[in-house]
Amino acid sequence: MVLEDGSSFEGRSFGFDGSLCGEVVFNTGMVGYPEAMTDPSYKGQILVLTYPLIGNYGVPDDHPQAGLSAAFESESIHIAGLVVSSYSPHYSHWNASRSLADWLKAYQVPALEGIDTRALTKRLTQKGTMPGKLLVSQEDLQFHDPNTDNLVSLVSPKRPLRHEGGKKRIVLIDCGTKHGIIRSLLDRGLTVIRVPWDYNFLLEDFDGVVISNGPGDPKMCSETVTHVRKAMERHSTIFGICLGHQILALAAGADTYKLKFGHRGQNQPCIELATKRCYITSQNHGYAVDVQTLPADWRPWFTNANDGTNEGIRHCSRPFMSVQFHPEAAPGPVDTNFLFDEFLGSL
Repeated sequence: MVLEDGSSFEGRSFGFDGSLCGEVVFNTGMVGYPEAMTDPSYKGQILVLTYPLIGNYGVPDDHPQAGLSAAFESESIHIAGLVVSSYSPHYSHWNASRSLADWLKAYQVPALEGIDTRALTKRLTQKGTMPGKLLVSQEDLQFHDPNTDNLVSLVSPKRPLRHEGGKKRIVLIDCGTKHGIIRSLLDRGLTVIRVPWDYNFLLEDFDGVVISNGPGDPKMCSETVTHVRKAMERHSTIFGICLGHQILALAAGADTYKLKFGHRGQNQPCIELATKRCYITSQNHGYAVDVQTLPADWRPWFTNANDGTNEGIRHCSRPFMSVQFHPEAAPGPVDTNFLFDEFLGSL
């Protein structure tokens, strides 16, 4: 593995034997690698897992229902590559159907083990996330920052999809949504109209709007921002999650910026400002909302307890709200799952 700053790490391949470029990021979760690897928000990224033992519970068997995966967060693996300290080839779990290595090879995803992920993570926290390369030969690949591409256009559906659930209809702007978000809406008796990132959803008949998570720079989603701003002018009920949080902020007139190394893992503490209560959240993002640029009729809702960055905003009088973390808890924890109920109550 070679980073853009010239540092390199040698290990053993246990995935697909291929070379690639991507943005090197790290995840601090102890479990949840199947969910993380199938999260479209990781598109174009080489994922470093800080927990040292990976693969010991294998990959779960999946039984999709109504077009949704029951075990994963999308239909395929989205990470560009995987880096771990120690891979466990012998797995044991009641729901496992194959090893992590076999799964990676099936989707042609390179992976490296035997890396000092502690040293690598410390370098990323000191210098920030950066482009890197996974090389299995002497290929001369050029470094590439995937954030310069419109990654959302690569993971968003090409046409609207409908998931029947109940009388109230929710437009889900799919910027690379996790299936957990769809499942959370369906579990509450809502019909989900899932639309592409640049689709004019204002032509649909709906009761509320959810803006999903997704990869890359939110400023690449100018069409989405435009449509959300028009929905705000109609006073539509809107709930943004992760990238959707950043898109709602841009539509409101605020600004976003790139974090040094982002927040990725299932152990991020967030404080609700009004109650001072702390929630442990699941996160995966590299950009944040600049709270200082929020218009006067908006207020911060949550803040990250580790670094003080913004984790949620809401309008002072209209039904617009968003959070930077993942209330659908896939993988957990489920601390903030109640936010879906709050959204339902505002319809």
